[in-house]
Order: sequence, then C-alpha cells, then structure tokens
Amino acid sequence: MEVFRQKEKASKSNIRDFHIAEREEDIGYYAGYVGSAFMFGRALTSVLWGMIADRYGRKPVILFGMIMLVIFNTLFGLSTNFWMAVSTRFLLGSLCGILGPMRAYASEICRKEYQALGMSIISTSWGIGLVIGPAVGGFLAQPAEKYPDIFSEESLFWRFPYLLPCLLISIFALGVSVLCCCLPETMHMHTKNKRELEDSRDQRASTTYGPDEEGSMQKKSEEKYPASQQSLLKNWPLMSSIIVYCVFQLHDMAYTEIFSLWAVSPRKYGGLNYTTTDVGEVLSITGFGLLFFQLFVYPVVERIFGPIMVSRIGAVLTIPLLSSYPFISMLSGLSLTLLVDCASILKNVLAVSITTGLFLLQNRAVSQKQRGAANGISMSAMSFSKAVGPAGGGSLFSWAQKRQNASFLPGGHMVFFILNLIEAIGLLMTFKPFLVEPAGDSIS
Repeated sequence: MEVFRQKEKASKSNIRDFHIAEREEDIGYYAGYVGSAFMFGRALTSVLWGMIADRYGRKPVILFGMIMLVIFNTLFGLSTNFWMAVSTRFLLGSLCGILGPMRAYASEICRKEYQALGMSIISTSWGIGLVIGPAVGGFLAQPAEKYPDIFSEESLFWRFPYLLPCLLISIFALGVSVLCCCLPETMHMHTKNKRELEDSRDQRASTTYGPDEEGSMQKKSEEKYPASQQSLLKNWPLMSSIIVYCVFQLHDMAYTEIFSLWAVSPRKYGGLNYTTTDVGEVLSITGFGLLFFQLFVYPVVERIFGPIMVSRIGAVLTIPLLSSYPFISMLSGLSLTLLVDCASILKNVLAVSITTGLFLLQNRAVSQKQRGAANGISMSAMSFSKAVGPAGGGSLFSWAQKRQNASFLPGGHMVFFILNLIEAIGLLMTFKPFLVEPAGDSIS
C-alpha cells in the first residue's frame, strides 16, 4: 500500500522537474492527472481480477500483483518525462489487482467476531500507506541535492532524482512477495468446508424430515441467500454500500491530493510553505496515530456502535475539521506544527474508520463464492471515483489559488468548502432508504 502513496507525493515534484507546467499554479493540475492514471487503470480491470480470484483463488492474484508492483514502481522512478510517468502509473493500476482479493481474503480468514479487526487491518495498511508513503518520498526524493556527501552529481540518483524512494519500496515489495508464498489459500479451503457443511445438513434434513418438509426447507434456504443466486448488480445492500463508499473515496482522494499541494504551496496562495521533509514529518506522526487507533480502538467502537454509525460519526466530525484548515494556515511556529499534526491524525483516522465500516457492509452482503467479484466491482467503481479525485482536486486547488482576493470563499476556503459538500452528500446517503444494511445471516 505504501508504494501507491509514495508515488502520489512524488507527483508534484516530478511535474516541476518535467517542466511541463508553465506556472507554479498549474503544477497541481498536471500532478492530479499523474495521480489519476493509476486509478483509471485499476478501474478498467478490477472486476476481471476479482473474477479470476473467485475462479483460481486469492493467492495467485495477490502474488502476480505484487510482482507487477515491483516492476512498474521501479519504472516510475526512472521516468524522464510526464507521459512516461502517466504510462507507468496506468499500467501498474491495470496489472496490480490485489486490493479486492486482499479484502475478500481478510473477510474469509477471520471468523465473524474478528471480521472488524481483519478489515481494520486492511484499512490501516492503506491508511498508513497514505501517510508513510509520502513521508518516504519526502525524505528520500532528490537525494543528490539533499545529501551531496553521500550521493554525487555523477550518480544515477542525480539523473533520476526519484529513483531512490521507488527502488527502496520495490525492494520492500519484493520481500513481501516472497512472504506471500507462505499464505494459505482461503478460496479452496472455504469451498471444501462449505460443501462438507451442506452435505451434513442435507443428511440431517433427509433423516429428520419427510420429502415435503425437506423441500420447504430448501426453498427457504434459497430465499435466505438470494444474492448468491442473482446478479451482484441486483444486490442492493451491496450496491448501495459501494455507491456510498465511492462518494467518500472521491472525497478522500481529492483531500489527499489537495493536502500535499496545500502544504507545500507558498503563503501568498494560502499554503503552509512546507518543504517535502516537513510534510514527511507530519505524515509520519499521522501514521503512528492511525496505526494505534485502527488496531486497538476501532474494533471496540465497531462492536458498540456498528459499522454504519461509525461511518456517520466520522463524516459528521470531518466537516468542522476541514473548515478549520484555512484558519490553521494563518498560524506559524509551534502552534502551526501542533495543529497541523493533530488535524492530520484526526482526519486520517476518521477517513479510514468510514472506509472500514463500508468494507464490512460490502463483504457481509455477499456469499463467499462471489466475494472476489463483489470486491472487484467495488474496486472498479471506487477507482473511477479516485481517478476523478486527484485530477479534480488538483484542478480545484489550481483554480482556487487564482482567486485569493474573491469576496466569496477566497482561496483555500473554497477548496475545503467543496470537500465538505462532498462529505455531506456521503453522510446523507448513509441513511435509509438509500443505504441498506445486510442481514447478519448473509455472512458466509
């Protein structure tokens, strides 16, 4: 997960070095399209990878995706122009279809009472990637300029200033690929257990009940799990949770793009004038807070309130938090540092809590044999939203920078107002009759 976010952070600096943007304000515009290329590629292939995972197992898809990640992440670090960067991002998104099968895997490897923890770990790994990845990019990008005593101007890292963080992440991903070989396959294991359970139930039913009673019980069983016999697109508990999930992911992706642009933008444009190292420090601190919350606090909160209520609370708290960002940029010194750190931790905790709750709803709405395809549909829909997010966020930020003296919501105020508007729409969609919570017995 970390590699995806490391490349997001590198995007703006890459655009500056590619010299494709004519003005400082236009950098966010081009950086957004680099960020969108990955999501667009993933949107086109996620359903296919989900179907392959349902047919051949989760493990082969995860292994193949990790290998593709190693290859194309390294090529991204070797990008010499804008279009090469966009192409490597698109190909990585198309060929690395691991996230959907990983979500299905987490829901299958855990018993029902531990599914919240399993999904929380998936969300945490993505959330930590959101913060640790940019931190790695901030500390290790352009090493020949930052650490001239270690990396000379004749070194490979002078010619390719973003190769070092990409290379280190690729080496890490290669190690993870080796560890993935030790993973047990959940698809075949669950299919075998399910067949044994059905055979046992059929045997008990045939000895306990007569033909009429047995037929009646079979009819009730088929009505009990209609989603497994029908098209997934007709499963409204699944589709409604996916639609709500896409709205929140559109918001989160746009926020992630805007936060990096806002943090490094000059003060005259309403930014913080941070260096990439400063941003890396903020996001590293955020990662530790996110890890603690998701592993130790979220499972307890989810058991008490349920996934839908947790998502609603997260959305409600996000709106006033984002409204405070333009005012935070007016501070300086220690007060600025403390507030930015706290705001970043809280925002990421709330975002990942919303995501985890919707993950749970999606996987509880389908049977095990369709879980890969269901997550594939979710990933494709979400990826389209995330493809729009960076491009839309970058364009929105560039537009807002040009209206610093506007009488209505100048500069950053307009940016965070629109983000809050999207969040409010997502919040309203978590209520009935739009969002339908799946019945507890849909889990299998």
